Amino acid sequence: MTTLPDGVSSPRGKLVYLYLATHGAVREDDLCEGLSMKRISLYSILGALREAGHVEKADGRYALA
Repeated sequence: MTTLPDGVSSPRGKLVYLYLATHGAVREDDLCEGLSMKRISLYSILGALREAGHVEKADGRYALA
């Protein structure tokens, strides 16, 4: 079972975090398609998760830090 960090409070932030926890490192396109979210929405969510140190980006893929 995946535990959410205390700093992840928004529903969409939780959704992205859990998606990454279950799918591993993925590209933005995978997130858009897998979560049925627009890229513009993902940018702010991923930015907040990265700033908080929960997510990292390497080689064009996002993964949990």
